[in-house]
Amino acid sequence: MRLIFIYGEAAAGKLTVARHLARQTGLPLFHNHLVVDAVASVFPFGSESFIRLREKFWMDVFSAAVAEDRSLIFTFAPEPTVDPCFPQAVKTLVENSGGEMIFIALTVNPEEQMQRIANSSRAEFGKLRSPDILAEMKEAFMASMAAMPAADIIIDTDQTSPAEAAAEILARL
Repeated sequence: MRLIFIYGEAAAGKLTVARHLARQTGLPLFHNHLVVDAVASVFPFGSESFIRLREKFWMDVFSAAVAEDRSLIFTFAPEPTVDPCFPQAVKTLVENSGGEMIFIALTVNPEEQMQRIANSSRAEFGKLRSPDILAEMKEAFMASMAAMPAADIIIDTDQTSPAEAAAEILARL
């Protein structure tokens, strides 16, 4: 079992790159907002129930994938409502079962990020779309990013198209 764990700040291109990678590999894509949006439809974002259920759902899916030796791609945006130990807990689960965890960090410069954040394509899911909220939360988001495990692959999405990024990931896998 291989878990490709793609992470980065808001508007770094995680879902877009992951979709390209999923098409090239045939692996299922379990992206962050599938769970975030489902739980947020019932509980307010950041509430105790939201946080507990979001993590439980993520971990239950990873546990089932490990049990069935099913590789997948996961996208993740480190942010203050997620326990900083979450990525390591996922890694421990995967590796203790003989699986392989691959951390891929996508980066984006602040100017490009501000341009992308209000993009209408971000409305498909409940993604952050406010430049003002992004600016307000930037320090907290950066602290959450700093707590992530070291990346096996780092891709600057300012300089690399989504298709090129997916090809680079595939070549390095």
